[in-house]
Amino acid sequence: MLLTIDIGNTHVALGLFDGHTLLHHWRLGTHRQDTSDETSATLRSLFELAGVSLGQVESSIIACVVPPLLPIFERTCEKIVGREPVVVGPGVRTGMALRVDNPREVGADRIVNSVAACELVGGGPAIAVDFGTATSFDCISEDGAFVGGAIFPGVLVSLEALVARASRLSSVEIVRPPSAIGRNTTHNLQSGMLFGYAGMVDTLIGRLRKELGGRAPVVATGGLANLIALEAQTIERVEPFLPLEGVRMIYERRLAAHSGRPD
Repeated sequence: MLLTIDIGNTHVALGLFDGHTLLHHWRLGTHRQDTSDETSATLRSLFELAGVSLGQVESSIIACVVPPLLPIFERTCEKIVGREPVVVGPGVRTGMALRVDNPREVGADRIVNSVAACELVGGGPAIAVDFGTATSFDCISEDGAFVGGAIFPGVLVSLEALVARASRLSSVEIVRPPSAIGRNTTHNLQSGMLFGYAGMVDTLIGRLRKELGGRAPVVATGGLANLIALEAQTIERVEPFLPLEGVRMIYERRLAAHSGRPD
């Protein structure tokens, strides 16, 4: 089995794949102060609860956008798997060209999402949208290259910033209000955060599609993807495990390249 790890600013997603099949998946909080011993203990407990023995896990691969946590999870994988993990980054074959000003500044999360979205929709052009701490729009050209995109504050980050700066506003649950016209403060906030955000998504995707030169399918992922997709007109597909699938695909492409087989 292959252990896939996607380390984000708010959550760490983990998955165990047997071939292309995702057998188990977990979502942990991102804790920058954890040691490799603590992280190893957590993973061992998760495996035990899932009925997975350590001997079944043969390899691992990590995508990380929190640099201080990368060495922690590298050591954890060495302890759990018995060998160094593959790390998505410069020098690792992804099968996708990075046609941007500075390829080294592209986050691993955007690479794995783009790889997975392009594969799932059958090639470019395509757009992957990740509703995480930030909302990222990743654009894939017609010939399958990552060509950039846009980054917008995440829904919860936006709400937290607003509440922190507005003395009389309190945080609310992001759910669909009864109507766009809010009759109380809670519904006002919910309308603005949900309907306003969905409108932003549709407007920005319209601009991105125009610049890509074609009708690009949109694949969404992230914690609020399902909720936003119900209100946005441009999101056609929601894939909750898009990052893990992308990490798996990159591992397989690297393995194929090292064995001398084509992707």
